[in-house]
Amino acid sequence: MTRVKTRFHLAFPVRDLAATRRFYGEVLGCAEGRSAERWVDFDLYGHQLSAHLADVEAIEDPAHNAVDGDAVPVRHFGLILPPAEWEALRDHIAAKGVKCFIGPRTRFAGEPGEQRTLFVRDPDGHALEFKSFAEDRMVFART
Repeated sequence: MTRVKTRFHLAFPVRDLAATRRFYGEVLGCAEGRSAERWVDFDLYGHQLSAHLADVEAIEDPAHNAVDGDAVPVRHFGLILPPAEWEALRDHIAAKGVKCFIGPRTRFAGEPGEQRTLFVRDPDGHALEFKSFAEDRMVFART
């Protein structure tokens, strides 16, 4: 497969745009892009997140799978960061008072695909995972 610099776009539902702006802007440090009355775009490390106001009571997905001793939400999104950026984000999140519901921890220690990971929830319960591999070439390694 030819590799080109690409960006992903993810649109997701939220119940409160002000709380969403605070979390993605102040906690995660995402610059805000275009917006309208019912949606706002964020720059997450060069990727476009589009938060769309949804008239629903609950958004969180209760389904989980066991992964290396953790109950990982089936529905989640996030980024793979270089180690120094992962550490900086971990420290920034902690300084903002956001608690991780998984990690920070090392997963698959000593195995192919060893990684540091942490999970947080946004104000609407969406699970976000941020991880960093001990060796970048191991991102798609098979055990």
